[in-house]
Amino acid sequence: MIPRVVVAAPASGAGKTTVAVGLMAALRRAGHVVAGFKVGPDYIDPGFHAVATGRPGRNLDPMLSGEELVGPLFEHGSAGADLAVVEGVMGLYDGALGTEGFSSTAHVAKLLKAPVVLVVDASAAGRSVGAVVQGFVAFDTEIRIVGVILNKVGSDRHEAEVRAGVAPTGVPVLGVLRRDTRLTVPSRHLGLIPANEQHTQAEQAVDAAAELVRQGVDLQAVIAAANSASPHSTTPWTPTVELNPNAGARPVVAVAAGPVFSFHYTETTELLTAAGADVVTFDPLVDALPEATAALYLGGGFPELHAEALSANVELRKQVAAAVANGLPVIAECAGLLYLCRELDGHPMTGVLPATARMTGRLTLGYRTAIAATSTAFFDEGRRVRGHEFHRTAVDLEADVQPAWHLPSGVEGITLPHVHASYLHLHWTATPDVPARLVAAARERAR
Repeated sequence: MIPRVVVAAPASGAGKTTVAVGLMAALRRAGHVVAGFKVGPDYIDPGFHAVATGRPGRNLDPMLSGEELVGPLFEHGSAGADLAVVEGVMGLYDGALGTEGFSSTAHVAKLLKAPVVLVVDASAAGRSVGAVVQGFVAFDTEIRIVGVILNKVGSDRHEAEVRAGVAPTGVPVLGVLRRDTRLTVPSRHLGLIPANEQHTQAEQAVDAAAELVRQGVDLQAVIAAANSASPHSTTPWTPTVELNPNAGARPVVAVAAGPVFSFHYTETTELLTAAGADVVTFDPLVDALPEATAALYLGGGFPELHAEALSANVELRKQVAAAVANGLPVIAECAGLLYLCRELDGHPMTGVLPATARMTGRLTLGYRTAIAATSTAFFDEGRRVRGHEFHRTAVDLEADVQPAWHLPSGVEGITLPHVHASYLHLHWTATPDVPARLVAAARERAR
């Protein structure tokens, strides 16, 4: 594995994203080819990683892809880079509930044999920061915390006090960042606004983070920390090894993108391509269905904030409805589910499914173990998967349907023989037969 470092924190809100993005961008500006990764299922931070590195942002999630794929996916995503920065999730030791840290930042750091730089919010503490650092070092001795970056420091006097508290721990301070209002990135009900919805602001925020890190962090010390990672080799994940596409023409699989459908993993299109598809992305806000579309993938995003504009693309809504009625294979996750409903918050959608969708005040968030409730072209009944839910909407059924999943809380999603629509996001690296089956269905339709 290439030199690598994990950016972690004692808790959410300490500034991990600012530091991680700033490091990626500052290192790139210093001449390095940087690979960026995010621990967990988050779709938004990798978008900012992509702006910072000029490479696709990628996720490392033992819960969704399995422990055995974390190293190979890291190797795959690091190809061509000379250094990797991995942004953690929540607090360093916080994982899936009830699992003793499974899928935590610490878990991924162990799998990658990577050193950890701890970002500490010092805004409301002085010497006590040293106790926090010492506690995190002692909590799990398999985790190697090689440095601390002090964030939100108020003054030189404050910095001196915090440094004095950290010094007895023996953990070096690699950087000190002052409060900076330029780093404020617009947010909404599910967190930061994705980078592809606010290109100029995202670039400005990345530039500000890069400059803050350049001025306040010892980049050479961070590089030395990355180079101190324990030797570890593994075979890179390669979609062409797992998928053996049938000979013949490459069917067009349309993948929704743009501001509304920005949530899908980088490996999704890689798997579809490896399975033999000609992947064509399109923006449902303004585009028509791509020519010769033989299958459709509708990922996640924020359709509830663009419902009127989505509805205004009447031609696409009609095209999708007619194509699905004529047997178009479709996999839809979260935002895709809402788009296939009859309406969303009163705005007409495609009407493919007998249901309406609406915003609620309730956040549904977390990992799910799901069992396929109905056989479709993509899942056999009884198939067990792990996925993730992340939404504030609800779907009201207007007729009896065949559900997609059995969850501990009940059934979820809607299926037709050639349509699988639900709130559940999957990382297809754990189920590579699913994109292969979607492409096979597309190839059959193209014939």
